[in-house]
Amino acid sequence: MRHFLVLSAALALAGCYQQRSAAEDEHADHAAAVTTTSEGALAQQSSALPPDAAGATARIQASPRHGEWVVVKTGPTDSVMSWVVYPERSTKAPVVIVVHEIFGLSNWVRGVADQLAADGFIAIAPDLLTMKRGGNLSSEWASDSARAAIRTLNADDVHRDISAVAKYGMGLPAALPKYGVVGYCWGGSTVFEHAVRSPTLGASVVYYGTSPASERLTSVQAPVLGLYGGEDARVNATILPADSAMKALGKSYEHHEFPGAGHGFLRQQSGMNGANLEATKRAWPMTVAFFRKHLGN
Repeated sequence: MRHFLVLSAALALAGCYQQRSAAEDEHADHAAAVTTTSEGALAQQSSALPPDAAGATARIQASPRHGEWVVVKTGPTDSVMSWVVYPERSTKAPVVIVVHEIFGLSNWVRGVADQLAADGFIAIAPDLLTMKRGGNLSSEWASDSARAAIRTLNADDVHRDISAVAKYGMGLPAALPKYGVVGYCWGGSTVFEHAVRSPTLGASVVYYGTSPASERLTSVQAPVLGLYGGEDARVNATILPADSAMKALGKSYEHHEFPGAGHGFLRQQSGMNGANLEATKRAWPMTVAFFRKHLGN
């Protein structure tokens, strides 16, 4: 039984609010620091793009869309706290699961979910560390605590949780029975791995996450889009092996590297002398178009 008391706390809170082994810490060099966004960079940010880390809280507070905390049961004694944001539309919408970085579910990830809802999707951002928590289950993780907790996750549990959240999302009255996944850093690696494991997945978008081992790609059925910073050699070393394997298998893997951009460019849009913002401006429309193509408008 995994942390039954945490499960009970999660259920109470819901009433108020209405790959590779996950133990591998392959992101030890990924700093969690949030840089202050300059006025010039803020002026360049668009409501058609997700916020950066510095602007996420304000974006969430100003959003006209309905967002709510829910608890999704994922096993006999386990659950996942998730932030759900609904688009403003009259027709049913596809579901996109937003998988957080190694820093856990943050306001920035919730801001990304809000932007996906603005683009027409039901977006759900699960806290895959829910069962490792104590205290306020809707608070942001301290980065060191999140990283330590993620190292203890079991990969089978992670993908069972993602599948359960997807099933919950597709069961909503406003949802279509189609889902995609998008993830960042640790989450990017996780959503590529999810494509290996899930035969019902509709589309996967990988932001600067490492690829699974080539021999494991035989089971991939969903199309995969990879978006990478050009200055991210550690992650990018895994692109070509995956590309070669996916091509040989007749599977769809589209990938783009953005010159001058670093790891975590969507989160740190003011970094790398403008290259991160330029990468964001190119990557986000690709993300939305990819999901619309494979999941529907």
